[in-house]
Amino acid sequence: MGYMIKEYPKEELPRERLMKYGAKALSNEELLSIILRTGTKNKSVKELSLELLKEHELKSLVNINYNTLSDFKGIGSVKAVTLLAAIELGKRVFLDGRDITCLRCSEDVYNYVRYEMEDKLQERFMIICLDARKNVLLSRVLFIGTVDSSDIFARDIFREGVRCNASSIILVHNHPAGSVKPSKEDLFLTNNLIRIGKIIGIRIIDHLIIGDNNYYSFLSEYKDIFC
Repeated sequence: MGYMIKEYPKEELPRERLMKYGAKALSNEELLSIILRTGTKNKSVKELSLELLKEHELKSLVNINYNTLSDFKGIGSVKAVTLLAAIELGKRVFLDGRDITCLRCSEDVYNYVRYEMEDKLQERFMIICLDARKNVLLSRVLFIGTVDSSDIFARDIFREGVRCNASSIILVHNHPAGSVKPSKEDLFLTNNLIRIGKIIGIRIIDHLIIGDNNYYSFLSEYKDIFC
């Protein structure tokens, strides 16, 4: 028989603690215990939660798949489906509930995109189209993986900008390895798109590289190229 949530000592029940103190007061292990509900014949739900978090860091659960979860000893198909649904719902709540619509600085941009761009296994390239007051008109991931030609970038990027009548565009891409140091290719691409934007009349006003809980802003380091 699995070791259930109700078998915690009364004062340590995660559900009771959540109702009394709120979800923020609970540890990652306690929140996970509530979702998993039961452990196994030889392992409590608390031990199972701790083992899962030890094997897979919390941030890596964002990209975990069904096969990986269901193969974890003690999880199985039902728990895997339940946990994946909770993770996906959490992501959707965050993305739909973003209240930042005006991006005044690079930190605003980072906070706006971080949960879409951090901890991804492949490189992603996103654009954010803004109106004259820097309100978001459109944000979209245009490319996943490596695109060899900057001409392809330029064509698709500015097509989106024209479609939504943008005054400016912010570029964002991630480095899956975690480092935010720009490559020579990143700098070349940024310069090229800034040049094209000036010709078209839709300015590129920043380019962020998203890494491991960090970001790099080309505007902060290379202000001259945006003038």
